[in-house]
Amino acid sequence: MAYTLGRTSHSPSRRMLLIAGITAVGTAGCSTVAKPVTSSATEPSGNAASAVSGEGSFGPDPAADAAIRKIVNGRTISIGFAPPILSEWYQQVQKSAWNTMKDYSDRFGVKWTWERQGANDAHSGSSITDTIQGFVARKVDVMFVCSAAKPATNQALYQTAAAQGVNTYQFNQPVEITNPNQNTQPTAGLANVANVGYDNRWQSGYIAGQYIAQTLKGKGTVIAITGPSGSDWTTLRLQGFRQAIANYSGLTIVAEASGDYVRDKGLAAAQALLTKYPHVDAIYGENEDMALGASAAVSAANLKLWNGSSGIVVIGADGLVSGMKAIQGGTLTATVDVNSVEIGRQLIETAFAHEVLKQNVPVFEDVSTAVVDATNVDWHLANLQGTMAGPGNY
Repeated sequence: MAYTLGRTSHSPSRRMLLIAGITAVGTAGCSTVAKPVTSSATEPSGNAASAVSGEGSFGPDPAADAAIRKIVNGRTISIGFAPPILSEWYQQVQKSAWNTMKDYSDRFGVKWTWERQGANDAHSGSSITDTIQGFVARKVDVMFVCSAAKPATNQALYQTAAAQGVNTYQFNQPVEITNPNQNTQPTAGLANVANVGYDNRWQSGYIAGQYIAQTLKGKGTVIAITGPSGSDWTTLRLQGFRQAIANYSGLTIVAEASGDYVRDKGLAAAQALLTKYPHVDAIYGENEDMALGASAAVSAANLKLWNGSSGIVVIGADGLVSGMKAIQGGTLTATVDVNSVEIGRQLIETAFAHEVLKQNVPVFEDVSTAVVDATNVDWHLANLQGTMAGPGNY
């Protein structure tokens, strides 16, 4: 029977069940270098599949938990958390991680320390480089990093950190734009242990475009408010969005403008474009703040927001508590929830599996994403609010 860490109210997830299942069938050896297994390669098989599908044991196993407690032996794991900006979305990631840490503390006796050093250079990545170097100098056990610095710069930093015993786990990174060929690179050429996130092209930009197309029944004009030019997130999300719209001959993107991923600039960009294109049918904001700014611009121009049958469709991306409430209030049509809850949870699960249980973990771990609108917002908001009210506090 496959051993699983089981589920409690806040963790572990499907991913951890797989990792735990691998333990039960006997992982040969361990390594400080992650094995190059893609997400698709980790789909259920054998005993692990039984654990995921619900066959056999699906809850915590007291005997196995006790065995892990012996391995942990009261160990403390120190974590350095480095988001590019202290925004609402990164607060949600942090809270989800804390809940999982609390769960593991209760069950396995592991102790944690958590140091957050947030930067305000979301688009340059310059000061976060200093943050990473500070974590390494203080010899934290692991770092969770999301940085806009160039990928080569990041990898050089992670390589230096690993040489000094500090492993790095990237999250919410656009790794798909620089993903090396895994056919010839056992670690995919990456110095970090794992990447927890999603594909910005197809799991964010593309499905936002699909939503607009389906809502407008394949006909209409669209404007896009994008992130800063040169940002990898901007490049990828816009690529996916354009591809989705191009699939419909009746849809046209009439204009694009940068809103730098912040609300006031999204508002200003939307106001300028609505002056020129007042009869537009939909607005795509690459993140939720810009979409909320665009929504305010629609109202300020005395134009009508989408009410389910007519008006301007406004969709963003992130999955914020504030965004969900805006959907409930009718001031935002939809958003792409890129799953801050699952990212926070998987960061802890993956680090624990690798650092404590000495398991090889996937280099790329994609979380699920979803378009949220009035039809399903209650569930998504409840999930987020439940996470933010969870017991974890570090």
